[in-house]
Amino acid sequence: MIDRRTVVTSLLAVSLTSMSACAGSNDMLETVADGLDHPWSLAFLPDGTILVTERAGNLRTIGMDRKLSGPVSGLPQVAAVGQGGLLDIALHPNFVQTRLVFLSFAEPRDAGKNGTSVMRGRLSEDLRSLNDVKVIFREQPAYEGGAHFGSRLAFDRTGALFVTTGDRLNLRPLVQQTDNHIGKVIRITEDGGIPPDNPKVEGWLPEIWSIGHRNLQGAAIHPDTGHLWTTEHGAKGGDELNHPEAGKNYGWPVITYSREYSGEPIGEGLTEKDGMEQPVHVWTPSIGPSGMVFYTGGRYPQWKENLFVGALALKHLARLVLKDGKVVEEEKLFEGFARFRDVRQGPDGYLYMLTDEDAPMGRVVRVTP
Repeated sequence: MIDRRTVVTSLLAVSLTSMSACAGSNDMLETVADGLDHPWSLAFLPDGTILVTERAGNLRTIGMDRKLSGPVSGLPQVAAVGQGGLLDIALHPNFVQTRLVFLSFAEPRDAGKNGTSVMRGRLSEDLRSLNDVKVIFREQPAYEGGAHFGSRLAFDRTGALFVTTGDRLNLRPLVQQTDNHIGKVIRITEDGGIPPDNPKVEGWLPEIWSIGHRNLQGAAIHPDTGHLWTTEHGAKGGDELNHPEAGKNYGWPVITYSREYSGEPIGEGLTEKDGMEQPVHVWTPSIGPSGMVFYTGGRYPQWKENLFVGALALKHLARLVLKDGKVVEEEKLFEGFARFRDVRQGPDGYLYMLTDEDAPMGRVVRVTP
């Protein structure tokens, strides 16, 4: 069972460091670019140019002059409904040679349905178009809703691509079934194939890495271990931090520290069960965890190796200190500033965040020491 002190830490959410008084000051946030419409993810090209996705379906660039480009051409149609649309972005690990960009999106399907899909395309040298576009993964089954697409992407050290999905809000019964992609972590090759070291569990689709997830909207590779870490939305309370391991079951909706929005228990109200994993950390009340990054730069030496998680519901940036795989300290930064949809480390060593707001208020902001 999860250490109750972990839950208490998230309830208190207070700083235990000497720099707390100044670290959360909003004057540390510098606007790099604005005018965005619900930006969802960002990635950095080798020269520092920023690629930004907008949920409505546009991919844009922000150059060193901080000017926002028009939409990049060549993207497929997206289902911009509810939480769906153009979502995460990741560069090929060898982007300099391949120029391949990977994007997750809510893809329109037959009969008004949709599902999380992943495409790749080759970014032109002038940054104006994606070419040789190919969809390499399609979540099954499709569904007609507009919620819980999951949809973070992360390349591991072998070059395999992790793809997170959600339970589509109303497909909970499928999460514990292993013949579908609902509420799963998926692991595929850059072409959409099956990595040879994927878990081989009887009855599981070969692309499934782990099961039992509600709505994973954060994913990052630990810089030291190379392991995948994720954040996951609960319902009422019970947001989770995990590091999903191959072939394991993370419990949703059988076990959870969450409750229905009505306040009623979920299922039998269990928080543990044999054969199901405990989260590393739980947030109650829900913070709405989204994008995440392990900080490895030198701009903020006191934050070295800390984990940063964007909070949508409680509008802050969460700073987590890990020791031996456990959260030993948590701090809220920039409380009330905005819904932070994504956080990344730039090649200049700064932290960059996206604020999830309507145009023209959607912004890229940078944390200045």
